[in-house]
Amino acid sequence: MKIIHSDVLVVGGGLAGQRVALAVKRRGLEPSILSLVPAKRSHSVAAQGGMQASLANCFKGEGDNEDVHFEDTVRGSDWGCDQRVARMFAHIAPKAIRELAAWGVAWNRVRGGDHEVVINGQRLTLTERADAHGLITARDFGGTRKWRTCYTSDGTGHAMLYTLSDQVIAASIPVHERQEALALIHDGYRCHGAVVRDLITGELSAHLARATVVASGGYGRIYGISTNALINEGMGAALALETGVARLGNMEAVQFHPTAIVPTGILVTEGCRGDGGVLRDVDGHRFMPDYEPEKKDLASRDVVSRRMAEHMRAGKGVASAYGEHLWLDITQLGAAHIDKNLREVKDICRYFLGIDPARDFIPVRPTQHYSMGGIRTDYRGESQWLTGLFSCGEAACWDLHGFNRLGGNSVAETVVAGMLVGEYVADFCESGLGEQEISTALAREFVERERHSLESLVTRPGRENAVELRRRMERIMTDKVGLFRNGPDLDSAVAELAELLARSGDVGVNGNSGGSLGANPELVLAYRLPRMLKVALTVAMGARDRTESRGAHFREDHPARNDRDWLNRTLACWREGDTLPTLEYEELDVPTMELPPGFRGYGAKNIIDHPDTAPRQAEVDEMRAAKLDRYAAQSYLMSFKQFLPLKYRGRNERLDEPLP
Repeated sequence: MKIIHSDVLVVGGGLAGQRVALAVKRRGLEPSILSLVPAKRSHSVAAQGGMQASLANCFKGEGDNEDVHFEDTVRGSDWGCDQRVARMFAHIAPKAIRELAAWGVAWNRVRGGDHEVVINGQRLTLTERADAHGLITARDFGGTRKWRTCYTSDGTGHAMLYTLSDQVIAASIPVHERQEALALIHDGYRCHGAVVRDLITGELSAHLARATVVASGGYGRIYGISTNALINEGMGAALALETGVARLGNMEAVQFHPTAIVPTGILVTEGCRGDGGVLRDVDGHRFMPDYEPEKKDLASRDVVSRRMAEHMRAGKGVASAYGEHLWLDITQLGAAHIDKNLREVKDICRYFLGIDPARDFIPVRPTQHYSMGGIRTDYRGESQWLTGLFSCGEAACWDLHGFNRLGGNSVAETVVAGMLVGEYVADFCESGLGEQEISTALAREFVERERHSLESLVTRPGRENAVELRRRMERIMTDKVGLFRNGPDLDSAVAELAELLARSGDVGVNGNSGGSLGANPELVLAYRLPRMLKVALTVAMGARDRTESRGAHFREDHPARNDRDWLNRTLACWREGDTLPTLEYEELDVPTMELPPGFRGYGAKNIIDHPDTAPRQAEVDEMRAAKLDRYAAQSYLMSFKQFLPLKYRGRNERLDEPLP
């Protein structure tokens, strides 16, 4: 049996995983990274629009700060997020973006003087201040009160990932590409690493580490159409779930993006609307102001997606061979702007649709896009149930996003969480908890268990077809656990998914000759399918049991946001021998909130209040009336800096807020 030792094993080679590895390397530890694909092809590379950080450099960002970013994030989450985590995130984001700039990310910059923009469909002239010239600029994004989304045209993820990858190479951090973690090695209390399969040779090995960090991305591919990369199958969540100990959080919180192209589901960035694009219906009418007169096309993503679906239900969709859609119109931005700031969108439209977005409308409709749920962790990124297991990025429920993520907060979270969790992982490794003694017998037991499982797949008859079962799962999730949800559909989804999970036990690998465990896509599908079904069941059961509407989770039969009964976080675990996950709930503590639950400002107010909301709001109002400076007020309401690593506690400097 081959055993590979490191201080920290990182499962996932995207932005979050690489930033964690860099953090622990800087602390003198030896990390290693596993990646299903070459690291620079991780799904992080697909992020287009930008990264939120309250720099306040551009004219429309003036007055922005951590307070505004924090409040936008909490409101965007529909009060489902961990407010301490949101505070830590908003504080670190400006430091993260400046660090990336120092490493070489070519952020778009402020140009002093007059320049033309399109806002609310109107062409206007903005005047940028001279002392901001050359600083990092920002564009508008949905759900924010200030222009805060920093960008590199529409290739932000590409620029960030390539820069981080170069830093990883410079730091001599080993990246094991085309390697897949099949199981977490643990004794029920302590995680010791993972069983790893080489996707080329089929060789199994044990990677043992003092800390294991899962940063493997989301689970969008349990749906039939998704903007996610094909590798985003939820295997990181499944690894944690199959320990029978670790919990997943808020798995029913699944975001749909308003503007994926039809029919492929490829994303065109929110930057299209942030830069002035608008949504139109079959008549060419701009309909979003009819529903959301204040934020219009830049309402929060969950809101825009539902309004689009409602508009199509009202008969205003555009008929096509691939189903109804609506139009995204960016023609008013002009060819020069598109060529400079939306060039990837132009290429997508040209190669996949055969159109020029400077002249033609883009066919779009809401499509599964992001997973707010994931491996439940505390603010340090560590599982509270399995010591030594950490997670960050989209694989984690940290919980920054609650039940809806603001655009631009995802790539920001990858690097911010990577910075912070990396420090906490290093602290863990240097503490007594980080010391471990693991016998090779435990590692061998897990490796042999996985080997036996694979051998059974390639030798049994295989009465069930894995491709057919997967397609049925994708259809169930798309049709019954989608943008609009209701009790009967969710009951049916849970029953059907449970049946598929049982049938997946009879899947074999019929195309394999000689029982080889080497490179074989059919084998990969066969062993991933039951895990995908388990992840899908946590989503469907969480959605079925949550009888309220919050953020991206919208129940047509329970349209109110019910803070009285459901201001909590869903936890899912899968105990050995069970056929369904067990759901538990983690209450959110209103009396400790800096921003008590309130109205998001979309549609009609439909909230069942929590009994602690009014008393806490009165306390907040009383403190605000004292007119303390914003730092003192924030610290009084909800202190957070003592939880940050010492080196990240300092204030952020802005043009109008110089450091003392």
